[in-house]
Amino acid sequence: MKLFTAAQIHACDAYTIQASSITSTELMERAATKCANWIRDRFPKDTLFVALCGTGNNGGDGLAITRLLQQRGYGVKAFLLRLSKDNMSADCRSNLQRLQTIDKDLATIVEPDTFITDIPPHIVIIDAILGTGLSRPTQGWVAAFINQVNQLPNKKIAIDIPSGLPADIIPDKDAAILSAQDTLSFQFYKRTFLHPETGVLAGNIHILDIGLDKTFINATQTQYKTIDAEDAAAIYKPRMPFSHKGTYGHALMIGGSYGKMGAITLSSKAALRAGAGLVTALIPGFGYHILQTSIPEVMCMTSGERVIEKIGGWEQANAIGIGPGMGTDTKTAHALASFVEACKDPVVVDADALNLIAKHPDLLAKLPKGSVITPHPKEFMRLFGENANSMIQIDHARIQAMRYNINIVLKGHHTAVITTEGECWYNMTGNAGMATGGTGDVLTGIITGLLAQGYEPHEAAMLGVYLHGLAGDMAAKELSQEVLIAGDITDNLGKAFLTLR
Repeated sequence: MKLFTAAQIHACDAYTIQASSITSTELMERAATKCANWIRDRFPKDTLFVALCGTGNNGGDGLAITRLLQQRGYGVKAFLLRLSKDNMSADCRSNLQRLQTIDKDLATIVEPDTFITDIPPHIVIIDAILGTGLSRPTQGWVAAFINQVNQLPNKKIAIDIPSGLPADIIPDKDAAILSAQDTLSFQFYKRTFLHPETGVLAGNIHILDIGLDKTFINATQTQYKTIDAEDAAAIYKPRMPFSHKGTYGHALMIGGSYGKMGAITLSSKAALRAGAGLVTALIPGFGYHILQTSIPEVMCMTSGERVIEKIGGWEQANAIGIGPGMGTDTKTAHALASFVEACKDPVVVDADALNLIAKHPDLLAKLPKGSVITPHPKEFMRLFGENANSMIQIDHARIQAMRYNINIVLKGHHTAVITTEGECWYNMTGNAGMATGGTGDVLTGIITGLLAQGYEPHEAAMLGVYLHGLAGDMAAKELSQEVLIAGDITDNLGKAFLTLR
């Protein structure tokens, strides 16, 4: 799914109105009907609602939803905040008149500097105060009103976007933003839904298709998209009947050090489960029996005794993943530098390999073109410097990906895959249960295993993060998020692959 800016969404609305020969009021009615139907399908008829509405089009949505819920038999009342004396949008005014025609008591005007403090806690609040047209932080009475509503224990449903939340930037920490349990977003995700600082304020996101024009959507360019099931299925390459282990490539996993053999073990097993025909692990000598016993299907080479001292034997591999549990010993650092100097094909770089590169930044420019690096936010910071927030970090990653001609997998709740062309793909699978040691090592193995099979580096990264998150979702559904461990992700990879068929 494409991610559009607020301006692009507004243009899409306008194009749809013109192309479909409908009025803006009719488009608003379409959106409000979708919201009312969503509410009808989830709340019993004895649920009571209060809609808090502004004087713009988001308020018009709220007023239309109030009317539609009343017609469906719900107890509902709208409060219209007089944000401006003379500046009510035409569609908001139209829906206010339609609501008042039914019953004048269904809508009450709230004058400036007035607050609502007596909403019983069992009443559901519908937030339709401010929408995506917000151009500056909320101030004064409106900000105070939003903060006051946040203090109420009531369940809150935001229409299109929580009031006070910009669509395209992370606001200051003290910005007044309504915190909702559910957000009913029209047609698209907003980028702020996908970042930790602001996504938590939107709660559960529900995308409602309101029939915006597909021609506009397909023709409009954006560097930001989400990875969904259709994208993953389009990348996936089914196995050929007449094939053998050599058909699916040889993956070499490099890592491990004293006390960290689990990481390279997890990575190597994940590379196998991702479909690589052959997997070899290059590890320190002390870990030989550990790995051979843990994963008999993986071949093993050794270098050094407690840490890797030299990286060799990689020339015959189709794909290389390096870093899990590798440590940052000086001997390992020299081995990594020599390897990076010599290797010309894309590699997957993670964990301690990234930490070593951060200490020797000249190695960044020497990484093979098209390589995939998989930092979490702190590792990214060590490599490229600090950023004010996670959205700026993503945009910084786009610059660095193009600068060094590498793919960056910036890990998080919505892991972002940034390609060498600067495209940013947010992953939509995964859950909080995956916030446990070793899950990143599994991801490195999956991406390397896919790369060995002939996927392009950006394809391996995109499909890898999707499958990784989906397998995590399946594991959490079966086991719970609390008990999920990294190995459970690998164990559920098969089920994730089956969904692509």
